[in-house]
Amino acid sequence: MPAIMAVRIHKFGGIETLEVEDVEPSMPDATEILVKVRAASVNPVDFKIRSGKYPAVNEDRLPYILGRDVSGIVEKCGAGAEKFEIGDEVFGIVGIHGGGYAQKVVMAQNAVAAKPANLDHVHAAAVPLAGQTAWQGLFRYGEVKSGQRILIHGGSGGVGHFAVQFAKARGAHVTTTVSTDNVEFARSLGADVVINYKKEPFEQAAREMDMVFDLIDGETRQRSWGVLKKGGILVTTLSEPSQQIARQHGVRATRYTVQADGEELKEIALLLEAGKVKPDVSQTFPLERAADALAAVERGHSRGKVVLVVD
Repeated sequence: MPAIMAVRIHKFGGIETLEVEDVEPSMPDATEILVKVRAASVNPVDFKIRSGKYPAVNEDRLPYILGRDVSGIVEKCGAGAEKFEIGDEVFGIVGIHGGGYAQKVVMAQNAVAAKPANLDHVHAAAVPLAGQTAWQGLFRYGEVKSGQRILIHGGSGGVGHFAVQFAKARGAHVTTTVSTDNVEFARSLGADVVINYKKEPFEQAAREMDMVFDLIDGETRQRSWGVLKKGGILVTTLSEPSQQIARQHGVRATRYTVQADGEELKEIALLLEAGKVKPDVSQTFPLERAADALAAVERGHSRGKVVLVVD
């Protein structure tokens, strides 16, 4: 099979370590599929891996193709991969072996779902990792139910903007913190209360919360314990929360890492197709400018998602 374009790192470090190269494409094992990538999402985990600060990716995995979620077209199926056919449009999470920043990638069939018909590949690629991170935080770990009061820190970001929409679709009352530039965007997502954290301490508007979805960490987390009701829960993807502090406040706390789940992605796809959830793509870059795209995400404070367009 002809070589493909991919963006790899041969060592850990800064943005200069990204190299655009021609590589031999991998072939799918029994329950895997080979996907021709049309678009790949850029996520914070990508710059953590690039810098060598992601424990699951060590030097023995180098050289490493970045990219953890894509949208594309099935090109080849493994002998035991029966969920999809060649030509199907799909989207999903790429395994920890990476490979999304490339023209083709091998994916586990159970990590993939049919692309929503009403989304182009760019917007579909924005969903899997950030969307499932939001979904699992809210519903698998936070067990959010209709009528509950939820505080989402960072409601305009990649994970946050999905979390606001998912929680509202479930019938929760949503409060979110965002910067000045993103107040109107957060309101457009359906948040009931939008707090400009640069102008107002969120503790003044958020009280007796059933859940805090902490996507910020640091001082924001320390100030969040007091806004939870007794028995409430703080859920985060970031540093491990203090169980001692949680007990002192009579609340629970947990940290998690997203797991690829094609069946769950189908549920998200239904909301996307119904127009109840809309991915926001703030910037797109061609694959060969992956370094610029990753730099934009690493600077932070971006709205929605940044996506690579792959020819």
